[in-house]
Amino acid sequence: MLGENLTFASDPLHDRILMGSPLRRPAVCSRVCAALIGLLLVAFLVHLAVIVGMRPESTSIFVLALLLSTLLSAVPIAILAFLDRREREKRFLLVAAFFWGGVIATAISLPLNTAFFQLVDDWVLANPVISELLGEDATSMLAAPASAPMVEEIAKAFGVLLVSWLLRAEFDNMRDGIVYGAMIGVGFNWYEAALYVVQNYDEHGFAEFGLQLGSRYALFGLGGHALYTGLFGAFLGWSIQLRSALLRIVAPLAGLLLAMLAHLLNNAMPLLVTLATGPAAEPESLENPGFIGSFLAASQLQLAIYWPLILLMALAVWRSGVWERRVIREELSDEVGRSVTAEEYRDIVNDRMFRTRRIDSHHPHVSAALTNAQNELAFRKRRVKDERLDPEFDTLVTGWRDDIRRLREIL
Repeated sequence: MLGENLTFASDPLHDRILMGSPLRRPAVCSRVCAALIGLLLVAFLVHLAVIVGMRPESTSIFVLALLLSTLLSAVPIAILAFLDRREREKRFLLVAAFFWGGVIATAISLPLNTAFFQLVDDWVLANPVISELLGEDATSMLAAPASAPMVEEIAKAFGVLLVSWLLRAEFDNMRDGIVYGAMIGVGFNWYEAALYVVQNYDEHGFAEFGLQLGSRYALFGLGGHALYTGLFGAFLGWSIQLRSALLRIVAPLAGLLLAMLAHLLNNAMPLLVTLATGPAAEPESLENPGFIGSFLAASQLQLAIYWPLILLMALAVWRSGVWERRVIREELSDEVGRSVTAEEYRDIVNDRMFRTRRIDSHHPHVSAALTNAQNELAFRKRRVKDERLDPEFDTLVTGWRDDIRRLREIL
């Protein structure tokens, strides 16, 4: 109850998150809502068809795999929540981002990937020499690098774009892009991991929970899809901070291209290995290496093939943190005595990468709300200035100052 009342006092929640949003225009709002409802309906039908098409025992495996995947997803979500600590996104938006990846993006990708796989399979059947060259997994080796990187990355990226377009007041910088993008990737991985467990069960007659979940939650769930879409989100968020109109267009396209290339490299590994060594013989043993073994092996592999992208993402996380701290420090400097006390500003100046300032440890919820409101005020002031407007006439700036004043009365 208290947590709900700590957020916005002056005006309703939708007035804050829709500040400057196209959704304020009735015609745009009605079209967007109709499109989203249509997408949800399509997603429902696609996932219903997938589940209905499973055998009863496969359905049980799927439910258990999805439950385990849910538990494992808590780790990357907790890491993203830590990254988001200075200017917390609304929880329902992060939940929506997760389910965009897990429900919408997967529903868009499933039929398109399936149709493309069928086309490639027909082509392989018509050309027996391909099967002789690549073995019985020729269709998967050829279709996976061509279809999934394009279809899946566009489907996930569209979710990040929607947030940045429809909720402009909530999408401020590179860090926001990383959080939203990675969250969509985590959601996609959450659902896909369970599907792969079922697929393995249908093909081999036993469910390799350890192998599938361990490999798909490599790097604590921040490899794979979280890395791909996180890269796109980072470049999209960076573009918001840029002044060049050209770079604002080029940066997101570069991020999407990097995401596709990284995904392509991952999916092309079996094809590259087969071309180098020849088709693999039938395995003598299908021994499951277990969750830990699969997690470690997959993490080492991703570190080996993705190290430039991982370094790039680490740089983006670091630089976005530097930018956040600088904006908070600069934009709150003239708020001392109004929205920030002298003691609080000293803590702001002393803020560091892994440090999170606290105002009053005896009232943690109110303190967190006050700190967040001050940070939100700083980012909003910078956003308004970047648009060459005066923050003193911005209603959202005024609203955050009102909230800060009210929260002080609670402390």
